Amino acid sequence: MSEPRASVESLGQALAEPRRLRILQELLGGVPLPAGALAARIGVAPSTVSGHLARLQEAGLVRVEQRGRARMASLADPIVAEAVEALLRMSAEPVVSSWSGSDRRLAMRRARSCYDHLAGDLGIAVTDHLVAHGWVDPDVGAATAPVDRIARGLGLTLTPAESPRPLVRGCTDWTARRAHLAGRLGAAILTALLTEGWLTRRRDDRSLRTTPRGEEGFSALGIRIPG
Repeated sequence: MSEPRASVESLGQALAEPRRLRILQELLGGVPLPAGALAARIGVAPSTVSGHLARLQEAGLVRVEQRGRARMASLADPIVAEAVEALLRMSAEPVVSSWSGSDRRLAMRRARSCYDHLAGDLGIAVTDHLVAHGWVDPDVGAATAPVDRIARGLGLTLTPAESPRPLVRGCTDWTARRAHLAGRLGAAILTALLTEGWLTRRRDDRSLRTTPRGEEGFSALGIRIPG
């Protein structure tokens, strides 16, 4: 049985504070983070983040779990991730005035995790490859080939999780404004790219780096790595 959802009024109150939206945006990477890491990313004290997390948890937007001495926060479910992405698509990108901010923005545009699937220019390139080979329909709404055929074509081990989520779903990329692959297949592909060492996570945000092994793998598939 699913958890009851918060009312529209409660959600509006929880999201009215800009720093809570920043927390949700940082958690969009799909990796649970402690309050200290979130505080460093958004520039506030860990105690301030803990208070915001409590409010977001009360609204059903995040989960907070005790792991040893750390309290790890993550988005409550894929529906929350979709809502955060929708908000990002509706908003303008913030102005950056530093080299580090510009570098982070460029890295996010190239490749990043969007909750549990690959986004950014690389995510779109992989999606285009799947569509071009007839494995996913042009609307990115359904798989048109068995998962094992797609796995062989990519040279990856794909194990989509069993869940009520659709196998394939298009997610409009908030930077490129085009669809990239989400759903259980999208999650399985990102998991495989990380597990098999084609991609690694950057430490301070949700952008992803392509490894030398990944460069070889994408090149062999004819997928251009964003420069």
